[in-house]
Amino acid sequence: MSLALDVVAEPLSTEPVQKKSIRELTLRSVKRTYEMFDGHHMLRPPMHESSIKMKTSIKIRDDYQAVRNMAATEMPARAERAAAASTASTSAFAAAAASGSSGSVIPGLEAGKAAKTKEFKESDFSKLIDSIDEDDATKKAAAAAKASLNSSAIVEFKGEAGSIHTVQKKTYNHSASVIPRLASKWPKPEWHAPWKLYRVISGHLGWVRSVCVDPSNEWFVTGSADRTIKIWDLASGQLKLTLTGHIEQVTGVAVSDRHPYMFSCALDKKVKCWDLEYNKVIRHYHGHLSGVYSLALHPELDVLMTGGRDSACRVWDMRTKLQAMCLSGHDNTVGAIVSQRDNPQVITGSYDSTVKMWDLTAGKCRQTLTYHKKGVRALALHPVDYTLMSASADNIKKFGMPNGTFMHNMLSQQKSIVNTLACNEDNVVVSGGDNGSLFFWDYKSGHNFQQSQPKVQPGSMESEAGIFASCFDKTGTRLITCEADKTIKMWKPDEDATPETHPGIPYHPPRELKRF
Repeated sequence: MSLALDVVAEPLSTEPVQKKSIRELTLRSVKRTYEMFDGHHMLRPPMHESSIKMKTSIKIRDDYQAVRNMAATEMPARAERAAAASTASTSAFAAAAASGSSGSVIPGLEAGKAAKTKEFKESDFSKLIDSIDEDDATKKAAAAAKASLNSSAIVEFKGEAGSIHTVQKKTYNHSASVIPRLASKWPKPEWHAPWKLYRVISGHLGWVRSVCVDPSNEWFVTGSADRTIKIWDLASGQLKLTLTGHIEQVTGVAVSDRHPYMFSCALDKKVKCWDLEYNKVIRHYHGHLSGVYSLALHPELDVLMTGGRDSACRVWDMRTKLQAMCLSGHDNTVGAIVSQRDNPQVITGSYDSTVKMWDLTAGKCRQTLTYHKKGVRALALHPVDYTLMSASADNIKKFGMPNGTFMHNMLSQQKSIVNTLACNEDNVVVSGGDNGSLFFWDYKSGHNFQQSQPKVQPGSMESEAGIFASCFDKTGTRLITCEADKTIKMWKPDEDATPETHPGIPYHPPRELKRF
């Protein structure tokens, strides 16, 4: 048998609970803390006399060190006459006061003297200054005695009182003395006429991947994803010849200026040499293990450089078709190659975000530039200056030769994968992006003075707006771009433009200069 008991909970107290604000609770907590740790919380903490003296002496020394021991200046003649006159008048008043009655000649004179005497009593502050001077004198005397013991001089020089002592400030070796400072004045950009599109050439059936201009400046050649190589007239834009032979996209073409030869490379791993007198292939260069992306000719030697997806730059002998050397060291596709007469004679840019400078004599890498953070797809040499420009998705950088000294970045970013880079003698740099954007830069200052977004060919999708290759003609007054909408576009500067009518994009000097 079980009993169920109902238990009713009774309140502990019938008094109402008083609600207090957060401020009252905080003040009460602060008060308790003060009473626990410091009973005299209303009183200020005692001052440390030696600390106050040291602080005041440091302030006085910093403010008045340069003028504390200066010589007294001579009074000019007018000031001397005024002082003499005031002295005479004071003596006259004193004589009158002595001969007269016991009362003062000037009322309030005695009170003023008493106040003046009280004012010139030695204060604690003046005592502090004197103690500073005494400390300095003691230290100097000790240093002089030590120097005299170590010195071999016959006569000891002692500075006279009142002489001016030079103040030597402490120098600190901070990081700015180790790292070379960048120039404070940025070069002002030169005005360039805006470039305008004046011709669109259609003829290829696929992406136009490469372009090169004939040394005689009469025609230019393009390679396309439709596996053909077409030769066009530079003046009229008419098609002159179509060459077939590759079985994959033609990614690079180059025309020799010393031989009637043209070279081409493609994704079918083949490198071909064309005889332009017969329009036939006369040599094949076998050795690449995968697609070939870039191609360059040496300006003086009969050698050919090719680079591709096998992460190597291969140097070929034109005549014997043999591989002279294999420049290996990159970790990814070699996307760009340039060559010049002076060292370094071969420079390669790779998708592993590095730029390598090669010694062609030894067949070794002499310098590796690791300034980029993204893959390097384009390189360009200035036709006059001894400099190199490299383009990546993060920035376009300029380097000084022959050691690859980093100079500066371009002042803005294209915010796209940069596939091509070209420069002419008028200091105009052109970069083409994967999104179809075409940027024009001033070479010296890195200022972007024009941005163009050409329309795609009618019938093409907007996603086919991409620029794969570009180059100037031999005069530098015509620009040829190869695009993903299967067209070739030609540009020229506006002859009627002036700095007043076409000022271009406003120039803003850089504020924060990056060193890498």
